[in-house]
Amino acid sequence: MKQFKVLLVPMFFLVLVASAFAQEHYTEGNARVVSFYRTNPGQFDTYMKYLRANFLPQQEEAKKQGLILDYYVLLNQPSNPDDWDVAVGFIYKSFGDALDYNQGNADKMKEIQEKHFKTKDEDKIRDLMAKRFDMRTFLGVKYIREISLKPMN
Repeated sequence: MKQFKVLLVPMFFLVLVASAFAQEHYTEGNARVVSFYRTNPGQFDTYMKYLRANFLPQQEEAKKQGLILDYYVLLNQPSNPDDWDVAVGFIYKSFGDALDYNQGNADKMKEIQEKHFKTKDEDKIRDLMAKRFDMRTFLGVKYIREISLKPMN
């Protein structure tokens, strides 16, 4: 156990020093959360209509209320059957905003959904939102940090 502690202190110091050196090269910017999907055969147009009718208005309201800084949709020409063709991204001020649960923000998003779907019935909202599952397959999510490089002195 004593050997473990002896190794743990230098490892902690090494991680601390490495992060300090990294900060000399850049300043941290916004955080992005990007989810990747593959639309099911014959469902691309249907999924785009779903996004336009449901995703777009809700995210515009979330942006107005300050829940997100921005959002975007990316398209990709898949290189193989397991590759994504649609990515949905959100921009947050920080990783804390992107990753930490905030009850106030969750409540605001719930209000946005209730207003959009014109019901407070959570089961009905869940059923209306579940339609997207027949249109695409979730492949994964990436959390990405924007940085600004510092000029060389």
